[in-house]
Amino acid sequence: MSNVNEKFVFEPSTAVGDFAVNIPGATALFRKHKIDFCCGGHISLREAAAKKNVNIDSLLLDLAKLERVDESDHDKSPSELIDYILTRYHEVHREQLPELIRMAARVEAVHKDNPDVPKGLSSFLEHMDADLICHMKKEENVLFPIMKQGGNPFVVQPISMMRLEHLDHGKTLDELSKLTNDCVPPVGACNTWRALYAGLDQLRNDLMNHIHLENNILFPIFEAECDDVGTSHAATTSCGCGH
Repeated sequence: MSNVNEKFVFEPSTAVGDFAVNIPGATALFRKHKIDFCCGGHISLREAAAKKNVNIDSLLLDLAKLERVDESDHDKSPSELIDYILTRYHEVHREQLPELIRMAARVEAVHKDNPDVPKGLSSFLEHMDADLICHMKKEENVLFPIMKQGGNPFVVQPISMMRLEHLDHGKTLDELSKLTNDCVPPVGACNTWRALYAGLDQLRNDLMNHIHLENNILFPIFEAECDDVGTSHAATTSCGCGH
């Protein structure tokens, strides 16, 4: 298995996801500037900063100030990381959304005449819940068992599908932010409304970190192994005559 740290280069051209993986504390800094490090982790730091009108030199300086310590996720085996994802994120998402849906329905009903009410939020969250449960079941029933058995040359196919669905989750989070004023309740909002938005903000952060762990740490392990297998196979099947 490859070591991501060996490939990391502290440059503006380096992908945002690589910074998130290799510099503990970078994810909190990216969230502060609303820089997407999970679904958008493939673009360079320079491009990501430009999209959010963040000064690249200041951002690099803030990243350089972060303490260099071993990232705990790198110490986990793929099997341990999968178990962590299942307990920390899959189980939590299943608990989060039903309560958020309930609160959203209450806020919409009680404050239906308030111009700031997030109309359609409960229905939106129901669809989000259904999509997320379907996605997690695919990982639990298909992808993760393959990975726990050590992977195979075809594992990149379900990984590609999960990456595509992660992009859809990213779009859903963008829509959620628009629907809820970036999870900021209006002045004078009741406790339920405030609790709803606090819960949605936690869900958003959890889902971003969840996708980050998979896209930037877990999946690349198996993708790199498949690349190595493909290279080795090509070398051993060559007849040596250039054909």
